[in-house]
Parts: sequence; structure tokens; C-alpha cells
Amino acid sequence: MVEVDEAKFGKRRFNACTWVFGGFERGSKNCFLVPVPSCGSDVLLDVIKTWIRPGTTVISDCWKAYDCLSAEGFVHQSMNHSMNFVDLHSGAHTQNITRIWREVRGGIPRFGRSQKHMAGYLAEFLFKRKYSDYTERIHAFFSVVGQLYSPAIQQCQ
Repeated sequence: MVEVDEAKFGKRRFNACTWVFGGFERGSKNCFLVPVPSCGSDVLLDVIKTWIRPGTTVISDCWKAYDCLSAEGFVHQSMNHSMNFVDLHSGAHTQNITRIWREVRGGIPRFGRSQKHMAGYLAEFLFKRKYSDYTERIHAFFSVVGQLYSPAIQQCQ
């Protein structure tokens, strides 16, 4: 089961906001966060097809962009936030992905934030979430740096 939701980061003024689409898999507790240009059904469906396997149960709110999920090979459960936060009949809820948004917002600078750095803010959040232990995090960081930059000593000319 994967909970999906969209969130807006930033302010409306000067079109300085970024839409982010995310998903949370209940079993593994893995999540994905993808900046998207808009929240139209075509954009969200492309992201869903990229990150979620067909046949998976997708739980969402009642945003119209999700209406096509059943026709695309997903089991779709939706719930209406204006009525309640947990669907009384199916038990569907999006509380986990909503909590992820709160955690992501907590890690993004309030002032001096740049829209061009949004992907970096999201990557930092996902990295810290994956490696919550500091010693494991620093080891993983240096392992990645070692893979990106060749350890061979280069001669200056």
C-alpha cells in the first residue's frame, strides 16, 4: 500500500512556489519525493508509473488528478479530508505522507530558501531519513563521495 499526496512549498507571490509529489510505502516505510511542474493528472500519473508498480494499492485524497488510477492498473482507495481523516468503511488514510510533509518542511530553511535548491533540500531529507544514525550517515556520505570522485591522485600541471 502506497499513500500519495502533493504539497506546495513556498509562497504564491512572484510564482515562487514549488509543487512536490510524494509517496509513502506502508510496509517498508520507504518514501519518494519528486518536484513537479504542476499537479495535473498527466504529470502525476507519469510520476506514479515511475515510482509505483502496477497492481499496487494507492491511497490518496479526493484530488481529481487521481481519478484515472483505477483505469491505469492500480487499486485506488481515496478518502475525503473534508469528511474525516480516516475512511470509515475502508480504513484508508494518508496520515503517514502528511507526517512526511511536516518533517520535510522542518528541514527547509524558512528564509533565504531558493527554488533552484528544492531538489537538494529533498535529497538531503531523504538521505538523513535513510541514515538516521550519525556514524552510519557519515560513513555513507564518504562512501558516496569516494564513488563520485576518483581516489586516484591527479597531478597538477
